[in-house]
Amino acid sequence: MTTSSLTNGRMPRRRVLIAGAAAAAAAVCNSASLGQTVFWAKQERLRILCTGPAGSVPDIIARTFGEALAGVFAEHVVVDNRPGAAGQIAVQALKSAPADGSTWLLGQGAIASLYPTLYGKLGYDPARDLVPVSLAAEMNLGVAVGNAVPAEVADTRMLVEWMRRHPGEANAASPGTGTLPHILEVMLFDHARLDWRHVPYPGGPPAMAALLGGQVAVLVLPEGLLLPQLASGRLRMLGTSGPERSRFSPAVPTLAEQGHAQLVMREWFAFFAPAGTPARIAEQASQAIGNVAARTGLARRFEDAAMTATQSSPAQLAAKIEDDRRAWAPLLVDAGIRGDA
Repeated sequence: MTTSSLTNGRMPRRRVLIAGAAAAAAAVCNSASLGQTVFWAKQERLRILCTGPAGSVPDIIARTFGEALAGVFAEHVVVDNRPGAAGQIAVQALKSAPADGSTWLLGQGAIASLYPTLYGKLGYDPARDLVPVSLAAEMNLGVAVGNAVPAEVADTRMLVEWMRRHPGEANAASPGTGTLPHILEVMLFDHARLDWRHVPYPGGPPAMAALLGGQVAVLVLPEGLLLPQLASGRLRMLGTSGPERSRFSPAVPTLAEQGHAQLVMREWFAFFAPAGTPARIAEQASQAIGNVAARTGLARRFEDAAMTATQSSPAQLAAKIEDDRRAWAPLLVDAGIRGDA
């Protein structure tokens, strides 16, 4: 567990993320998207549990929103990193948190929509233990290779052929078993009937280090984590997962363009509150998130990381979770994809 800071771009442990302005008796959130004005007593402290380690995509999202929310929803905001077990460690921490609006969880949508299908035994029930608050961000995934894969491998078809000829080197890293990057790898390589090995890591940064160090051949991560190393030439991105080419890497073809129509997907992250949180508090939190998400500066910071800041009402997030569950659960079952296999 780490609690970290954005001060001067550094990430020390056990420090307050942002200290707000002088205490006020109340705060007002004007949400243009919801057309409502909500009043609440500003809290002293907000803790955001994060499913990823420092430097990961969920950490970036949690920190960026946390900085914007400081002084608005709470005087002080801290990010509490609880990586591991594909987000389940952070969920367990949320279960023991007070249901008073002082603790949120920022995690991948799969923890609520896909994990009941992926895992035979979960330590929580999403419908019972996670209160939807708001969407936070969306992004494409990218399929990347490092120096362990020859330079002439330029697309996913060539990658599959190379992996088939080199079964001892046919491995792929992800930021955790059961994450959407892992699911994409299974659907891509199992569909090609490859003999390959999945190598899970507790988040994107250690998975990236393994790719750059040559310990793994392939890595699937959110596009924004891949772009800096793509620019430096330390990795090659062979495809992106969106419905059309990404504006952040327009030279990279989509997986659908390369014949993988079943691999059109976008990763999304959302905020959740503990079970028992009153609907009024969840709505207040949602509208505070919507208010700061609409700010030009925050939106630009997400764009710089190849992500799109977004928000929703609790009801809209609940509907998205159900839509994803209905769309993905049959595919996961048919493909035999298991998080605990």
